[in-house]
Amino acid sequence: MSARRPLQTGFTLVEVLVALAIVAIALMAGSQATSALVTNATRQSDVMLGHICAQNELVKARLMRELPSYGDQQSQCEQAGRSYQVVTTVSPLPNPQFRRIDAQVFDARYPVIRVSTIVGRY
Repeated sequence: MSARRPLQTGFTLVEVLVALAIVAIALMAGSQATSALVTNATRQSDVMLGHICAQNELVKARLMRELPSYGDQQSQCEQAGRSYQVVTTVSPLPNPQFRRIDAQVFDARYPVIRVSTIVGRY
């Protein structure tokens, strides 16, 4: 009679650990990609809302029908439930009939967008 060994089926501990490591690396990469997408979507939303705030300030300056005075002016802008600070800077140009207006929008954490225009006498 010959002694037969039963066939062993299954995975070794090393194989299971290698498979778990591969799955963990794939999940970490997916998590980082998802985080980057969420950050980008938030930034894009901030830029769009900040652009609306900046354009509002520039249109306000154009509708005054007179040249704005030089200097900085700060205001708050509320868009979609978020609060932004808008700093409007009026600076001279070589032609005294025109002024440059820069509207820079800030979130609580960082600058969002800067929009510029030139206004003249009407």
